[in-house]
Amino acid sequence: MARKQRSLHPDEPLRHSDHRRPVSRREFISQGFLSGGAAAFGLSPLASLLFARKANALDLGSAFDSNPDNLRSLCNVGFLGANKVPFICFDLSGGANIAGSNVLVGGEGGQEDVLTTAGYSKLGIKSDNIPSPGGASSFINEEFGLRFHSTSAMLEGMMETARATTRGFINGMVIPARSENDTANNPHNPTFGIYRAGADGGLLSLIGSRNSESGGNSMAPPSLVVPSALPTKIDRASDSLGLVDTGKLTTLLDTAKAVNVMEAMYKITNAKLSTIDSGDGDDTTNQIRCAYAKSADNIETYGDQSQLDIRQDEHILLGADPIFSEELFNQSREYEKTATIMKLVINGFAGAGTITMGGYDYHTGDRVTGEARDKRAGHCIGACLEYAHRVGKPLMIYVFSDGGISSNGREDPNAGGKPEWTGDNQATGAAFILVYNPSGVTSIRNQLGYMTPEGNAATNGSPAANSVTQLVNTVILNYMALHDEIGNFSSIFGGADHGLGSDLNSLVGFEPIVSGTIS
Repeated sequence: MARKQRSLHPDEPLRHSDHRRPVSRREFISQGFLSGGAAAFGLSPLASLLFARKANALDLGSAFDSNPDNLRSLCNVGFLGANKVPFICFDLSGGANIAGSNVLVGGEGGQEDVLTTAGYSKLGIKSDNIPSPGGASSFINEEFGLRFHSTSAMLEGMMETARATTRGFINGMVIPARSENDTANNPHNPTFGIYRAGADGGLLSLIGSRNSESGGNSMAPPSLVVPSALPTKIDRASDSLGLVDTGKLTTLLDTAKAVNVMEAMYKITNAKLSTIDSGDGDDTTNQIRCAYAKSADNIETYGDQSQLDIRQDEHILLGADPIFSEELFNQSREYEKTATIMKLVINGFAGAGTITMGGYDYHTGDRVTGEARDKRAGHCIGACLEYAHRVGKPLMIYVFSDGGISSNGREDPNAGGKPEWTGDNQATGAAFILVYNPSGVTSIRNQLGYMTPEGNAATNGSPAANSVTQLVNTVILNYMALHDEIGNFSSIFGGADHGLGSDLNSLVGFEPIVSGTIS
């Protein structure tokens, strides 16, 4: 008598007999008892007003005519962040499948260097779906530059949100790399390093969907943490609307008149301050001057907050062909979280962002549960790529998970015969990068490191293969390579102690797409 296996809803918690009951916040997220955005409650993003920065160019020359260039630099207003390539990482909490049945992995010859049948079976590919380069039914999809298995659920989701006209401007690289299963001690998150490499936003430096030090589920390497750039928690549309409070002045006056009032207040205050000796040089008086300058700056830019509202964005939910249909958008809060973070990062309001998605510890003895969650992750990844295309901005996406997963080869008839996921397996771990550029991306290599014929990440395949910290450094290096700034890596990240060796070019997957900054 055939056993009956009930597949789980994408938001349903995972209860494993071989796992203890979840007790930590990280374990609750990994097993889906909490969503990636509902892990903890923190202070309102309004606290970030203390560090708010300008996203559009205020005409300081006319508004504040006493040395406007010095004021612009002194008060850090009038800038659109740092004009670096926007960066978004997806933290799939719990040990998701990446290698094999989603992103193809191969031997030392690259993604199409075929593994053994047993190796592919461990990676969730059934025997009659083995990749066959050049074959009539190769099971290889190259539409995103990076090769995916043609039956990949993640690929299916990406193709539903990233249109065909977008895919030709994307390329990627997969990195076979081990990391520990079910532990908070994987320092996977690279966003502090991305910030150190120059990424910054007009409003915020870093954002993340969790109220944690890294902004995600996985921690950041301690050596990279910048206390002054701790991420602001963003996981819903209302969070972005609460980033800037322009006060009641804009409800009484239109934006132009409100700005005029603030400018007049600045000039009156500046005249008074010039007659006062605070006793500590210019520090106190400059702080007061900048408070008025920033207030005027914020009112001019954010008096109408529609530019921060995903529900008023013609690309996301409005227009004839929105990225998210209302039907899809209303299926899961993961889509609102993704849309909010991608809007802030890609438009330059934040320098980099982390999207945590929970419930990826899906070795439930079936395949349907994991397929649904992989497809939803694909929807979110594809949406970010499509949004970058529509607003004409480059984008780097990094997808990782803490640990890995494997199959014993037993087929699930409810999932087209794909092998079931049956256990955690750190040896099958991998991460991948996707890069979108309006002018196209030239790939140097689509795979860094390799898998053994048996389907395990070769620990000597690259510096990243057996060290999560070096995996993070490799991602940062590739981010800098997009800006043609490899030469600055060693000076920023520890000289000879960064652990990547002397031949940094051998770890890079892409040709530069900008020269220093986005023009």
